[in-house]
Amino acid sequence: MITRRDFLKRTGAVTAGATIAAVGGINVKPVQAQITKIKLQVKEGRQVPSVCPYCSVGCGMIITESEGKITNIEGNPDSPINLGSLCPKGAAALQLAVNDERPEKVLYRAPHSTSWEEKPLDWAMERIAQKIKEDRDNSFIETQDGKLVNVNPALASLGGSTLENEWNYLHAKLMRGLGVVNVENHARI
Repeated sequence: MITRRDFLKRTGAVTAGATIAAVGGINVKPVQAQITKIKLQVKEGRQVPSVCPYCSVGCGMIITESEGKITNIEGNPDSPINLGSLCPKGAAALQLAVNDERPEKVLYRAPHSTSWEEKPLDWAMERIAQKIKEDRDNSFIETQDGKLVNVNPALASLGGSTLENEWNYLHAKLMRGLGVVNVENHARI
């Protein structure tokens, strides 16, 4: 652990060294020549600031897109949270959008079936809504021991930490409206 006094000493030493180098005590021309040989990769396309989707830290990212396709994702140096750096998961975020192995269609496997079949997204959303309604109708408990409880112990919800406060609020309201007692968020697990 560095103390405040050690930090100030080291800062003073670095400042003194930089001043001596600038005044002419050290020849920095070879270093400057080496720097000019490094070629920076120029990202062509429209750059859009975004937030990393992996955890609740909220690291800033810059997403580069060209012709409607994401070509690069990197840390945003203007972000006060991560100052342009990304963790290994954030650094690999390009694979979320650009990945040949990523499923792009709804796959459904009927009960007792051994194969998957493709279904439209609207069909899947309607099926989920029907199943939730069916489950609520079959499992909802209005009263217990003469007391009003309005609960559905058969449903559970596991939320994500990358959802913003407004979405988490609405999600919790929906789950409570359905009578769901078991509401959890993976940020707490």
